[in-house]
Amino acid sequence: MTEPSARPTRAQQRLQSEERILAAARQIFAELGYERTTIRAVASAAGVDAGLVMHYFGSKDLLFARAVEVPADELPGGTSGEVAEALLTSLRRRLTDEPAASLALLRSMLTNADAADRYRAAGKPQLNQLTEAISAPDAHLRAGLLSAIVHGVIAERHLLRLTHLADASPEQIIDLLRPCFQTLATAPPTSGKPS
Repeated sequence: MTEPSARPTRAQQRLQSEERILAAARQIFAELGYERTTIRAVASAAGVDAGLVMHYFGSKDLLFARAVEVPADELPGGTSGEVAEALLTSLRRRLTDEPAASLALLRSMLTNADAADRYRAAGKPQLNQLTEAISAPDAHLRAGLLSAIVHGVIAERHLLRLTHLADASPEQIIDLLRPCFQTLATAPPTSGKPS
């Protein structure tokens, strides 16, 4: 005879409710941005009362802050070519699995200064790591270009959906980007002044 499953504790129930609310918030912030997202819409999507959202998170700002917490992808150390390859691997994952928290930040940063600050803070460690891995006088510019390509590809695929990029396989996208990433990460500068 099997034991009946134990009912979740209050702490477990609260954690489950919080996770449901955060998942709904990520999705709605990603779809609508910060300005157009409401606590009521998040509560409805999570299947809870708006008062419970406020009880757990206190305000829309605090809910947004928790919903968009994005752990920075830590690129492994190594040669600039290895770091470029790790960046491509990270991008492949984000092309396959829609990064709701990143998208919520990306969409919201255009109308909300706090979101813009959060997005910059989340990306800074990876940008610094890229810069350090590139052994060229214009490493800052090259790292910035790599970062811009990654953000542009993610925005086009998941938010804008204007081109065939939205439907292309992640492997096809990565294969086409690889020579560009390798060139930016490893080739010596060809012209212009180093930054």
